[in-house]
Amino acid sequence: MDILQTVVLGNSIQAWLIGSLATLAIFIALRFGIRTVHKRLAAIAERTTTRWDDVVAAVLGSTKAVFLLLFAAFFASLTVQLSQQVRGVVVSVAVLALLVQAGMWAGTALKVGLREYAEQQLSEDATALTTMNAIGWVARLVLWSVILLLALDNLGIDITALVTGLGIGGIAVALAAQNILGDLFASLMIVLDKPFVMKDFLIVNEFLGSVEHIGLKTTRLRSLSGEQLVFSNADLLNSRIRNYGRMFERRVVFSVGVVYQTPRDRLERIPDIIRTAIESQEKTRFDRAHFKEFGAYSLDFEAVYYVLDPAYNVYMDTQQAINFSIHERFEAEGIEFAYPSQTLFVVNEGSVPQAAGAN
Repeated sequence: MDILQTVVLGNSIQAWLIGSLATLAIFIALRFGIRTVHKRLAAIAERTTTRWDDVVAAVLGSTKAVFLLLFAAFFASLTVQLSQQVRGVVVSVAVLALLVQAGMWAGTALKVGLREYAEQQLSEDATALTTMNAIGWVARLVLWSVILLLALDNLGIDITALVTGLGIGGIAVALAAQNILGDLFASLMIVLDKPFVMKDFLIVNEFLGSVEHIGLKTTRLRSLSGEQLVFSNADLLNSRIRNYGRMFERRVVFSVGVVYQTPRDRLERIPDIIRTAIESQEKTRFDRAHFKEFGAYSLDFEAVYYVLDPAYNVYMDTQQAINFSIHERFEAEGIEFAYPSQTLFVVNEGSVPQAAGAN
């Protein structure tokens, strides 16, 4: 067995064989361990609704065999004698492999996490997946830029000037594209904070319409008259938005005026007539009905009720039915609706004023 003691590159053949077997053993152990944990986590992830196990399973599944082999070779290299220069190369290769694999792990975690979040939001916002994919692309670009800088630093390259240049260049780009970046971050806030989602009906200043598209730079509304309204995301978030899509019930206030000649006993029945008309409708909740005031030409009653369905058509159908019911009861009771009118009194000297007529 003298051949095993033959020295090659500073180590005996026996030492190289031991190192090779150690590399193979460590590689098999790492590969087997990661595969076993990945399969168990994947099986658990299929039975649960939580997201963290899906992310961890996907991260473990992104581990590459070539990097495991490099890690195994690094640990096995500790069993042999290497020159300082060779040892430095081995360490650099191991660090580079670790950085690249860490980048893959982080990239996979980011991709799966954003995808899981976007898929949960698809029922409310169909544009969430597109927006989160764009955000994920930007995040991965930043991630790999950082890894590249760390790799260059590990190789002994001075990255100070490069980082400074990138910083200055980044500031210049940010200043030149501040409006675009503002809209991009506004899009992110819309997706995360959800001031509105697809199909919500919005009123923005004097403009109104339903949300048709939420993009990276603009949000588009379809107005009631048919045209498309386009808002930049940043401008939209800086506006006062009235979101009727979040309305869970509609408060309705309406008035009824009757003529001054209406007898008091009939006036006292009007609040009950209005209440009966409201409560006879589905999806309504009566609040109040009162004799409000003596108007210029009418005795005014005010009523308040709630429509339990926020749809505008439901509100209009309900109000129409209430109006018909009130009109029918007023006809039966002999109560007259008021309308703008004036009474002219003609006075002759020495005589009692007489009403000349009304119109």
